[in-house]
Amino acid sequence: MTRPLTLVSHLLCPYVQRAAIALREKDVPFERVVIDLADKPAWFVDISPLGKVPLLRVPRPDGGEAILFESNVICEYIEDTQPGPRLHPEDPLTRAEHRAWMEFGSAILVDLWGYETTRDAEVFEQKRQALAAKFERVEAALGRGPFFAGEHFSLVDAVFAPVFRYFELFDELHDSHVFDRTPKVRAWRQALHARPSVRDAVVPEYREHLRAFLQMHETHLLSLAVVD
Repeated sequence: MTRPLTLVSHLLCPYVQRAAIALREKDVPFERVVIDLADKPAWFVDISPLGKVPLLRVPRPDGGEAILFESNVICEYIEDTQPGPRLHPEDPLTRAEHRAWMEFGSAILVDLWGYETTRDAEVFEQKRQALAAKFERVEAALGRGPFFAGEHFSLVDAVFAPVFRYFELFDELHDSHVFDRTPKVRAWRQALHARPSVRDAVVPEYREHLRAFLQMHETHLLSLAVVD
């Protein structure tokens, strides 16, 4: 019996969620191992070149295993090797455009990290403006929806869904007005929120874990919830 794929994860990591969404969209059985990145187990340090998640442990026919790292690489491997609905376009140019927007999603996460973790009000505002500007770029690229490429769910959707998930809590804490000028992005957000693969990519207690993370870092974002 072939061993299943193993996704090495962290409870809050958005990059892990990308891989989990892709696996669920393809209906691929997999095991999930959650680690604490603040206290990395020795076995993880031994097999992770960058010391980051996700990792995908892939059984080899000879009984060994391959270790894949970097979320986009893992998603591409899942697309290339697993049956089920295609998550990349057939056309090479369109596929390249999708890959570019996946990278853009990663750039948004860089600004989002500063937005959620900073204690500085000025830095917070800079990151808020950067996020709003980036989502306006995305707005211009969207069609009729409901997903990035229309009716067909793609890896671009798998990349952006974890980004939007942050705002499910953030919007409750403080109205950032990040999405004020992006009605298509707002509709896309709602479509992804309703997708089973997206909902199942995190544990039910995700929101509580995220709030605890903000409290631990004493973030400016959390302080705004007290003021509002």
